[in-house]
Amino acid sequence: MGRFLRPLSRGTTYTRLLHLWVPMLFESVWLFIDMRRWWAPALLLIPLGLIPAVRLGEGVQAQLLLAPGERGGRDTAISAAPSATWGDRLRTVLWLEVRMALGAVTLGATVWLPTIAVDLVRSATGPAPVDNPLFRVSDPHWAYALLIPLTLLVLYAAVVGLGELITAVARRLLGPSAGERLAALEERTEHLLERTRIARELHDSIGHALTVAVVQAGAARAAGDPRFTDRALDAIEETGRAALEDLERVLGVLREAERPASSRPTLAEADRLLESARASGAKVEAEWSGPVESVPGPVSREGYRILQESLTNVIRHAGSVPVHVRIAVQDGDVTLEIRNPLTARPPGPGPGGGLRGSGLRGIRERAALLGGRARTGPAAGDWQVHVELPLR
Repeated sequence: MGRFLRPLSRGTTYTRLLHLWVPMLFESVWLFIDMRRWWAPALLLIPLGLIPAVRLGEGVQAQLLLAPGERGGRDTAISAAPSATWGDRLRTVLWLEVRMALGAVTLGATVWLPTIAVDLVRSATGPAPVDNPLFRVSDPHWAYALLIPLTLLVLYAAVVGLGELITAVARRLLGPSAGERLAALEERTEHLLERTRIARELHDSIGHALTVAVVQAGAARAAGDPRFTDRALDAIEETGRAALEDLERVLGVLREAERPASSRPTLAEADRLLESARASGAKVEAEWSGPVESVPGPVSREGYRILQESLTNVIRHAGSVPVHVRIAVQDGDVTLEIRNPLTARPPGPGPGGGLRGSGLRGIRERAALLGGRARTGPAAGDWQVHVELPLR
């Protein structure tokens, strides 16, 4: 019994009832003006439903009154957007007609069924005859009391059932169109890709910092030179601070979905990567050509991460070796080339565990996403990372 009566304790039941009553206010005013043309409001709804903004208003009403509290107060199965196509307009017209029809049924049920229940009580208990528009009782009898529960049960079914029905119809007729569903899917895909990119960016930045810190700490312990130890600690401190800045930047993007990507580091800030690599013991020589500052933001940011990943691989797998970095902007491309001598060090995992394979794969993926290409591997006695990224 408690489960049967539970809908009567939910606020949604009564907000849906209110939603069904609203169009009947207009109908009641019209009937007061001209009762003979009771059908005229249904015709007026046709041009009204063709107005794009009407779908927006109906969607907002349906979300607030038919599904309050669901999904944070917003039912995503009901669209709150203006009509974008003629299909949306026709569905809105049909929705308005159905809403008015169900509203008329609801109004009749909630007005006449309680009246009938009261008249049945009078027919069962009172000596006076009952003259109801639906039935007439000239000889009251206690047996009429048996019909009162049936009347209340029909009223319950009308209030709860019509509320469920209007909600189902709203999700069908006011639901997202095919274009809106496609746009929502594209937005979700873009969101997931952004999360993946953020995770990769965090991996690159923190991995670089930890690699520098581990290499510097190991070198300082092996050297046993106080001056070298001081330089190593300075390098660890500087790299750690840069990593914390990157971490704060990435977490800021996670907290603020609308934060612009332009706050991430670009190739114009590559000097700090080169200095960090030099502080780790690598002998870095850099060659710049072309207007690096004019490289478009997405290309420049991905180029920065490619350079960071490449230097991290050098430090981790080759150690303190000469590194030649070339950054060239010309002929509609930006070229990144990082070369270091091949060493006798085994190619297995370095400190932090085998980043070289996944790091090189990440470089190739970044280049491919921008329509560029990347080559990695031995070349004339050196290990080479050669990346070309189009500027358009």
